[in-house]
Amino acid sequence: MPRTADRTPPRSRAHLTYAPTARMLHWSVAALVLMTAPIGFIMADRGARNIWDATTNTLYSSHKLIGLIILALMIVRIVYRLTQGAPEPEPTLTPVEKGVSETVHWAMYALLLAVPIGGYLGIAYYPALDVFGVKIPGLVTPNENTAKFIFQMHGFAAIALLGLIAMHIGAALMHRFVKKDGVLSRMLPNKRDV
Repeated sequence: MPRTADRTPPRSRAHLTYAPTARMLHWSVAALVLMTAPIGFIMADRGARNIWDATTNTLYSSHKLIGLIILALMIVRIVYRLTQGAPEPEPTLTPVEKGVSETVHWAMYALLLAVPIGGYLGIAYYPALDVFGVKIPGLVTPNENTAKFIFQMHGFAAIALLGLIAMHIGAALMHRFVKKDGVLSRMLPNKRDV
């Protein structure tokens, strides 16, 4: 029996685009990380130079609050990803690119959880649980030495996260301007699902 041509209409690119909820969570977390990272470096520098004033307190409170928001959004984001999945990979990706992409994404997810959890544990052990005058609960017994160790690990993890984010941004720009494929457009805000 002769084969007949496949008459299935071609699929739109919508199945390759992240859902609006996934895009909103992605860009919200990205904006918050880009805000809190410099705040963290500035407040740590001021603390190391023993500058304890209203500006330093505002920086610390802002960093804590943003970190808690990132943690909450990342929990929602991971639950959403695990329950709703992600679109099919961009067809232009090589197997190596797919593997690297998955590894970097899950490593970023892990660090986007670990960094704020570490920050919370640090302020709980210190204790420095005041955020703009509101006391957040401390779930551990204070221990300044433990706090110092956790803050050090928090800093290392934050730097590792920023390194992965730089790779992520670099890869997105390479796909946009060198490979000229649809990788970046999958996550752009206000992308229509057509």
